[in-house]
Amino acid sequence: MSGFDVFDMIGRLRQSQQPFCVATVLRTADVTSAKAGAKAAIDSDGEIHGHLGGGCVRRAVRSAAQAALAENAPRMIRVKPSDKVVEMQDPDGFHTFKSGCPSGGTVDLLIEPYQPAPRLAVFGDGPIASALCAHARLAGLRTQDGANGLSDLTERDFVVVASQGQNDLEALRAALNSPVRRVSMVASRRKTDALCERLLGTGMDDACVRRLKSPAGLNIQAVDPHEIAISILAEIVQWRNADARTRQGGQNEKMA
Repeated sequence: MSGFDVFDMIGRLRQSQQPFCVATVLRTADVTSAKAGAKAAIDSDGEIHGHLGGGCVRRAVRSAAQAALAENAPRMIRVKPSDKVVEMQDPDGFHTFKSGCPSGGTVDLLIEPYQPAPRLAVFGDGPIASALCAHARLAGLRTQDGANGLSDLTERDFVVVASQGQNDLEALRAALNSPVRRVSMVASRRKTDALCERLLGTGMDDACVRRLKSPAGLNIQAVDPHEIAISILAEIVQWRNADARTRQGGQNEKMA
């Protein structure tokens, strides 16, 4: 650990655009090897970079980091001797973990997740696609050309098909086969229905096709490419915030 700086590690993890967590020791009681203020970074593989204490603390931190990333919400945890654990959550809101360490110490930690901004993959190179990418970057989304592949997307990302007559069927097929939850298309309902029928005819699952939202965007009576792009981005922001509230609601239910 000679020369190790946890803040340098946090910076490198951010540059990697991969999710990770930062764990901070808030308080300790009795005998513990880590002291208040100690920090560590936990990468997406569960590797802990930094010193937080013994094996019991490290196992608890890995488990809590995984949950924090799944919920995209911070967690406060307490690692304490097994004979002192009565409930899975203490009255002050800390999630409790049992420690079998003979020292008998207690460690309180804050686990903070970092998730890179969601990606927006856009099929098409016309005025609407270009305007959408420009507005999306201003809103903090990472953009990429859908035609270059979707293998690195996750369910929290978004895909918009704005191919407008250029390989529409292939673009829509790739979009619907991606792991994202939200797929939309710039097209009339009539055109979309025809394309979906063709995809169903090739064996695509009906549930997969039903993920498609078309026409893309909120109905704000948009006319020019920038207005249409704003309507699409507004819908994406609405979806993103709704998903965040759903995750937060699930966390609150677990804590209740």
